[in-house]
Amino acid sequence: MPQESRLALVRRARRMNRILAETYPDAHCELDFGTPLELLIATILSAQCTDKRVNMVTPVLFAKYPTVEDYANADPREMEEIIRSTGFFRAKTNSIIGMARAVSERHRGEVPGKLKDLVALPGVGRKTANVVLGNAFGVPGLTVDTHFQRLVRRFGWTDETDPVKIEHFVGELIPKREWTVFSHRVIWHGRRICVARRPACGACPLATLCPSYGTGPTDPVEAAKLVRSGPFS
Repeated sequence: MPQESRLALVRRARRMNRILAETYPDAHCELDFGTPLELLIATILSAQCTDKRVNMVTPVLFAKYPTVEDYANADPREMEEIIRSTGFFRAKTNSIIGMARAVSERHRGEVPGKLKDLVALPGVGRKTANVVLGNAFGVPGLTVDTHFQRLVRRFGWTDETDPVKIEHFVGELIPKREWTVFSHRVIWHGRRICVARRPACGACPLATLCPSYGTGPTDPVEAAKLVRSGPFS
C-alpha cells in the first residue's frame, strides 16, 4: 500500500472528523460540573475510574467542599471516605488538597485559565488541563486520553505513543476551533464503537476511511451487538 501523503492524511482526517460530527452531534464532556473548580476536581477523580462513578461521588463532595479554601483545609481522612470508590483515593486526596492550596496561594482562589498555570498545579497534567480549558473556559484543547491515543493510531494518523507528541501532531490535522469537540467525538467513538478489544467494525461509520477495518467483526449484525451506550469511563 503506497504511503499516504501529508495532504491526503489531512483530507482523510478532516473527513473522518465530519463523519464523527454527524454520528455524535451531542458529544460533550460526560463529567458533571458547574464551575471550573468542580470540573478540575472531577477530572482528577476520573483517573483510572469511570465518569459514571465519578458523577456518583461528586454531588456529595461538591456539597461538602463548595470553595477552594474548603478543599485546601479539608481533613484528608474525611475526603478519602467520600472518594474511596473512585480508586487511588489517597493519592487523589493529596492531589486535590495540594491543588486547592496552590490555587488559593497563587491564584487568589480562582482556577487559572491558562495551560502553563494549570499544569504547574499539583496533580494536574496536560490532559486534565486541556479538559478544564476546553470545557470550562472555552479554550480549544485536545484531550489525549487512552481512547484518543488508541483511536488516532487505529486511524493510521500517527504511530506516536507519547501523549504530548500525539497532541501536537493531531492538532495540525484538525482546525483549532474544533479541538475540544473533536476530542469528545473521538472519545465517544472509542467508548461506543471502536472499543479496545473487539471494535464494532461492521457498524462503524468510518469503515471506508479506516486502515484498521477488520480488527473487529465486519458482519453488520454481529458488530451491532458490540455497540455500547453511555455513560462510560
